[in-house]
Amino acid sequence: MVGSWLFAPFVFNPSGFDWQKTVDDWTDWKRWMGNRGGIGISPDKSWESWWDGEHEHLRHTNFRGWLLEIILAFRFFIYQYGIVYHLDISHHSKSLLVYGLSWIVMISALLVLKMVSMGRRKFRTDFQLMFRILKALLFLGFVSVMTVLFVVFGLTIQDLFAAILAFMPTGWAILLIGQACRNLFKWIRFWDSMKELARAYEYIMGLLLFMPIAILSWFSFVSEFQTRLLFNQAFSRGLQISMILAGKKDGNETVRKDDADAGKRRETTL
Repeated sequence: MVGSWLFAPFVFNPSGFDWQKTVDDWTDWKRWMGNRGGIGISPDKSWESWWDGEHEHLRHTNFRGWLLEIILAFRFFIYQYGIVYHLDISHHSKSLLVYGLSWIVMISALLVLKMVSMGRRKFRTDFQLMFRILKALLFLGFVSVMTVLFVVFGLTIQDLFAAILAFMPTGWAILLIGQACRNLFKWIRFWDSMKELARAYEYIMGLLLFMPIAILSWFSFVSEFQTRLLFNQAFSRGLQISMILAGKKDGNETVRKDDADAGKRRETTL
């Protein structure tokens, strides 16, 4: 059901698997994600404006609604608690230390997001090189930590995927709590990190959505099959759907070609 809801706009769009259209959509989406929000900027122009509007209702809720929002967010922590004890790196230990170490990993990820948000705010316009160096250093640090975990502590590929399944719901729960406690996170200067966390989830969702569309758009026969499937009755009547979808541009070229042929015939007659 989720897949049909996400991909239906592409499947039932005659241009959904057109390669150039996919490239244009990707460019527009990246621009939308990168634009800064603020007063007077509409949600269709900036992801930040859209995201602020999505949890605008939490600013006007009462204490009971605020408390229920936090309590409901805690259900996502159950996934983390249940999965971390089944990792091979934990050596089947049932100690609370394992759960505590998992939270240290999560807090470290939030601190990295804090550094990224600070770097984005300070180096975004005038010092792009410094911001890229900061991201490169963070990436090298991540690779170093993962190497140590694999070589020294016996982390496995299975553990890595299981950890992703554990920490994704946890991060989402922290994000929901951060939205409910917006004023508190602003006071402790951690709201920008919440925004970066939400942006990271949005990027992951965008990649999951665009990757299969881009792969299918790479093959021209997919677009042709989709067009024939959507306009089956028109094809059975002999209509040239590709010419209709091409629009005015191809129509103008056909008119110019007909005019040129008519001119040649007149010259031959004379």
